[in-house]
Amino acid sequence: MTGSRRAPVIANGGGSIIVTGQAQQRAWQTREFPPVEQVTPGVWSVPVTMPDNPLRYTLCYLLLADTGAVVVDPGWASDAGWEDLLRGMRMAGLAPDRVTGIVVTHVHLDHHGLSRRLSEASGAWIAMHSAEVQNLPARMGEAMGGADGARSWLTRCGVPGDVVAELTAEHNEAALGLFRMAEPDVLLNDGDQLGLPGRQIRVVWTPGHTPGHICLHDSDYDLLLTGDHLLPRISPNIGLSPGLDSPLTSYLESLNVMHRYDDAEALPAHEYRFRGIAERSDAITRHHDARAREVLDIVAAADQPTLWEVTQKLTWSRGWEQITGFMRRAALGETAAHVEYLVRSGKLIMSSASEHAPYRLVVARDEPQDGSGPPRG
Repeated sequence: MTGSRRAPVIANGGGSIIVTGQAQQRAWQTREFPPVEQVTPGVWSVPVTMPDNPLRYTLCYLLLADTGAVVVDPGWASDAGWEDLLRGMRMAGLAPDRVTGIVVTHVHLDHHGLSRRLSEASGAWIAMHSAEVQNLPARMGEAMGGADGARSWLTRCGVPGDVVAELTAEHNEAALGLFRMAEPDVLLNDGDQLGLPGRQIRVVWTPGHTPGHICLHDSDYDLLLTGDHLLPRISPNIGLSPGLDSPLTSYLESLNVMHRYDDAEALPAHEYRFRGIAERSDAITRHHDARAREVLDIVAAADQPTLWEVTQKLTWSRGWEQITGFMRRAALGETAAHVEYLVRSGKLIMSSASEHAPYRLVVARDEPQDGSGPPRG
């Protein structure tokens, strides 16, 4: 069960939160695997391994009712993760054939990867937000024009040719199984109630991290399953994607929605449970405000830099030299999202010498905004 309250801890940006998942926090700090826990009657937290990833695990949630159960974010597709999920289900007294539904907060591999395997083992339906379907990697790849589109986007961002080749290597995506993830059987929208008779659990649409990211509010116990939208210690990647006109704008608006649920306990997909949803939301908003100011400062001090040049100069928690492979592409996407946000607000101007040349950035003075926005990743 949830532990007693303790003194507030300071999250990024100075927001105060109260850690409720104290065993989870201890495990996070000591780099151990957290326990399977019963949060409340009918709600269990199950850590599922993420192989070779600094986040280490996804917190899957089991929502139980007399008529069946819904599994939220079953986790990364691996044999180790599958065994973690089955072990957690056994501890909760949940046989696979009692699972009637699978809900993913978004379609990243550490959330949606095991959905197909669990659905095949249980016969359960798979649900996601209607706006998330186009974010499935296979569909998004088609929308971007496949590998050629990805290379074009990276080139327009100013990425050197050798790095473009590295970031578009087939093994970076195909080996992860991204294009084998399951399509949904059920499409959800904001305010919908989950098909779990006897439980009051509703969808809260929170676009930003992805176009169709959702949280789930359990009004029976006032719990908010936050997925990656709201985490106690880190901020999720907010990068450009085909499904959102302005992902950072959408994310900041979604953070404001969190104030409605400030009394709830947050059950995130990573790290540990906490209270203080409004404080944490405001702290992340301040983080993005500071990040936008840093982008402006870098552009002001440089001679019409490219998005790639700005990305390399930004402050990253692990240091740029330690960021490799796909994480560099994610960092570029987040930089582009902040640039797009600043272009829309009239604080930056982006232009290109030709339709194939890299975009260049300058700080806007009295010039009108061109409204083009950065290329989409």
